[in-house]
Parts: sequence; structure tokens; C-alpha cells
Amino acid sequence: MLQDYISTGKKATRDGFGEGLHELGKQNPNVVALCADLVASLKMADFIKANPERFIQVGIAEANMMGIAAGLAIGGKIPYTGTFANFSTGRVYDQIRQSIAYSHKNVKICASHAGLTLGEDGATHQILEDIGMMRMLPGMTVINPCDFNQTKAATIAIAEHYGPVYLRFGRPNWPNIMPEYKFEIGKAIHMNEGSDVTIIATGHLVWNALEAARALEAEGISVYLLNIHTIKPLDEEAILDAVSKTKCVVTCEEHQINGGLGDAVANVLARNFPAPQEYVAVKDSFGESGTPDQLLVKYGLGTDDVIAAAKKVLSRK
Repeated sequence: MLQDYISTGKKATRDGFGEGLHELGKQNPNVVALCADLVASLKMADFIKANPERFIQVGIAEANMMGIAAGLAIGGKIPYTGTFANFSTGRVYDQIRQSIAYSHKNVKICASHAGLTLGEDGATHQILEDIGMMRMLPGMTVINPCDFNQTKAATIAIAEHYGPVYLRFGRPNWPNIMPEYKFEIGKAIHMNEGSDVTIIATGHLVWNALEAARALEAEGISVYLLNIHTIKPLDEEAILDAVSKTKCVVTCEEHQINGGLGDAVANVLARNFPAPQEYVAVKDSFGESGTPDQLLVKYGLGTDDVIAAAKKVLSRK
């Protein structure tokens, strides 16, 4: 229920990755880490201090990093690559497709500073196309956790999954709302059962969707809220169960309106249960410099935008 999800303070999802990797280093000797000159930004220092022999500093050579990771995977290691999401996808898409995805190598592509909430670094670094790019690759698992706890749990869990994984997380301190738990790839989190409108959110937008759901419930609108941390494989059963009850849906993501969670949900509904849908996403635009909160509001990803989308889709039922 909504009252079960209260912020315990703000912590960055990238810190969850760092803690998860450090913990994983103690558990699994086959885990190795690679970084493209961004150790501090990726919070990898604790893993490196504890396991210096299991770390490779590649430098500003992201394509080489993906090739090295593929080679380490052939040797039975579980490589975790670390750099910004823009450099983890757009800069190295050919290497990921040819050297990792095509041969289904066991590489974990860990991507920080994703989306508008990268903030002041601006449009060139605020990649908003990465989920679409990665979910189109056959066999690629795509995970976008919502807070520190979920990112830490996901970082640990993907080591047990054989195959390529894209793990997306962010820069800013963000409300930590999920309890510590064992992460299950491909299983949505049911945050609230409702009958009027379904809201499906991923990543940082889970918090905005949660706040919107509280406001809507206060107005007497019953919200079915899903936290979709795994974009691929998608929990189709959970989506169809929710939308079959409410007959309409809003999808919320810090990503372009094309190719991300919204399109993945629309695909499921088109094939199984057509229903009105509204998107809370960036509308075919690049970002700009600004604080995370300023940018989310300007580009239509704020709490008020989720509320407006819910009311709009209700009118279309």
C-alpha cells in the first residue's frame, strides 16, 4: 500500500551500485570491474580497495572496455563495466552489439548519470535514448531501479543471471523508498492495488508516480501503482492484471517518449488488451543544463504531470 513507501532519506542510485559492487566482491571471486576513467563518479573505490587485482582502469577508451569485458567473460569472469550511460551505450553500441549481445556474453554494462537528472552537465551527457537502444538488442536484460536500495539489490542479483545486462542508474541524491530485499529480475513491484487508473513507473520517476498516486487517492481516485524496474524481460502478467482492472494506464519514465517503458507497455497492450494510455516522458527533445528538479518539471516529468496524465487518461475510458 502507498503508506508502506516512505522516504528514509535521499541517497544516489549510483551509491547503491557502489555498495552493491563492493558487497558482491566479497561474495563472488569471479566478479571483476572495469572503468573508463570515472571511478569516483561510479562509486567503485571500495571495490577497488578491497580487490585491486580484480580491477582494470581502461581510461577514456570505452570501446576497448567493452572488448576487454567480452574477453574476460570468455575466460569465465563476470565483468562489470562502469561509465556514464551516454558512453555506455551511444558511444559503444557497435561493440556491445557485435562483441557482447550477438554471442550472449556474460557482461554487466553498468551505466550511471542517465537521464535529465544528470542535471547541469547538459544535453550532450543526458542520454534519453539508452533504454530503447538496449532493449532492442536480442537477449539483453534491461534494468532501471528506482532508488539506492533497489540499485544495490539489482547490482548483486545480476551476477547470478547469465547473459548481458544493462543496469541504468543516476547521479542525484533521490528519495530512498524501497525496503532492503532480494531483487528478482523481471518481476514488477506492486506498490498499490487500485481500480480507477494504473500508473506504471520506472527509475527516478517511481518517486514522482508515488507522490502523484497519494494526491490522486486524496481526491478519491483509486490508483494501481507498479514499479517496473526491469524493462526487459517485462512483467507482462503484472501489467495485464493491473490494466484489466482499471481499463487505462499512465507510463512514467525519464527517457524519450519513443522506445522506452511506454512503448514496451503499449506493445503488450496492443497484443493482449488494448486500453487508453498516456505517456509521461520526454517528448522527442534533447535536454539542457539545469538542476534535476527544474529539468523534470520543464520537460513534463514532474508529479503534477503524472497527476494530469492520470486525469486525462481517465477521461478517455
